[in-house]
Amino acid sequence: MKELILGPPGTGKTTELLNIVKKHLDEAVDPKEIGYFSFTKKAAIEAKSRAIEKFPMYVEEDFPYFRTLHSLAFNQLRLKKTQVMQKANYKEFGKDCGIPLDIKIAYNSEEDGTFTTDNEYLRLIDKARAMNIPLLDLYDRNTHYIDIERDKLYLIDRELKRYKQEKGLLDYGDMLQRFVESDMAPRFTVLFIDEAQDLSPLQWKLVRNLWGRSTNTHIAGDDDQAIFRWAGADVDHFLRLDREVDNVRILKKSYRVPPVIHEVALSVIGRVENRYEKEYQPCSEREYKKGVMTKITGSSERYSSIEQIDMSKGNWLVLASTNYILEDAEELCKERGWYYSKKGKNSLPLKLLKAIQDWEKFRLGGTTLNSKDIKDIYSYLGENVARGYKTGTTLKEDSYYNHETCTVDHGLLTDKVWYDAFKKLDPFTEIYIRNMLANNEKITKAPRISMSTIHGAKGGECDNVLLFTDISKVAKEQHDTNPDELHRLFYNGITRTRENLHILEPKNYERGYEI
Repeated sequence: MKELILGPPGTGKTTELLNIVKKHLDEAVDPKEIGYFSFTKKAAIEAKSRAIEKFPMYVEEDFPYFRTLHSLAFNQLRLKKTQVMQKANYKEFGKDCGIPLDIKIAYNSEEDGTFTTDNEYLRLIDKARAMNIPLLDLYDRNTHYIDIERDKLYLIDRELKRYKQEKGLLDYGDMLQRFVESDMAPRFTVLFIDEAQDLSPLQWKLVRNLWGRSTNTHIAGDDDQAIFRWAGADVDHFLRLDREVDNVRILKKSYRVPPVIHEVALSVIGRVENRYEKEYQPCSEREYKKGVMTKITGSSERYSSIEQIDMSKGNWLVLASTNYILEDAEELCKERGWYYSKKGKNSLPLKLLKAIQDWEKFRLGGTTLNSKDIKDIYSYLGENVARGYKTGTTLKEDSYYNHETCTVDHGLLTDKVWYDAFKKLDPFTEIYIRNMLANNEKITKAPRISMSTIHGAKGGECDNVLLFTDISKVAKEQHDTNPDELHRLFYNGITRTRENLHILEPKNYERGYEI
């Protein structure tokens, strides 16, 4: 039996798939005979964690095949991490290949297997592999939009293959290809392929190997959320699956997107020409208090300037089509004293913020601290710790001290407030922290405001979403030839919203996406 499950944003696709898992477990299927593969590591881990929570009679080891496809290939081929290309290998190749090649960033993401690099030649080589087509054929399609020399591309590809062969290394594409060509695909009683809209042609070859060896197959995804074509994803393959399966099922009800946001989202995704038509209903009520359902409508507001946006309260997800567009939001947060993270990295190190919080209690005699926390404080005090004591070498590991003891025996020379005591802080950082504290930001907790590209926020959600509508020059050129890509991208951004959508108009309407 083969089934295609279409799950629009917030419709509980993972929950539905785990209900199917339960059905098969209730029918005495061994969990080791269930393969559950997702495009992202985050989704695979979530599915495994929820399965263990849902079925407490099992432990993590009972679900060895809840993982990503590249993780499956890695494990079945019994590879070691030292056999896979790392950041340092790409940098070494760039220096030693004999061709002028500046590589600052190049790596495969362990999260979703996608290849990230600042070098357009390497990006094109990886994309051709993912799309399972000859490199120069992809070049001749003229889809890269920058000046790449054809002969140089050919030589770099040849030299990269030589380098990997000499070093005995594989990249993720090699790993998938080797696994596809092997006869090592496991057999499953039940196979789940989640987020299937994001699979590349090479990954589809692997999936079809698994599909052919499985008794029951459930393929889940949503073509409207296919936003990885830039990495070689083949949404057209996903859009042809309805001809091959025994059943197509649509999850209709969103548990995330309220009516006002839902209407905006439909106005965007309706512009896509090639898609599965599907009924999709908004979330009209939510359980804020246990057992009490409250009607919701959501809200959508537009702004002409980022200065008009007040993010002083609540949780926020700030989204843009590319990272550099988020810089204005960073500046605003620093100016207003709002704590934020970008790409998972906090605006200031937690070590510093915790040291400030600990110091204020410590200097007033209100607490004792362990040696590690005191050493962290010392690292910011500069001349306020006597010479010979600055690294805290006289503090015994795992011991606790008060301010008086540190002053008498361990070189501490101050009891001033943190912004006078911490001599290693620059003025801008000091002002930012003082503003955050004045705003009662919880500086030792996760930031309220998270910034990300729309691609990076896939699968996420937040009460308040701020969506930049600016697009890059390259995105504009791509939009002119293939508009569906940007329609899907901004649909994904809009549908991260649980309550309030805040749309920021572009600085330049010629380089903006119209919502």
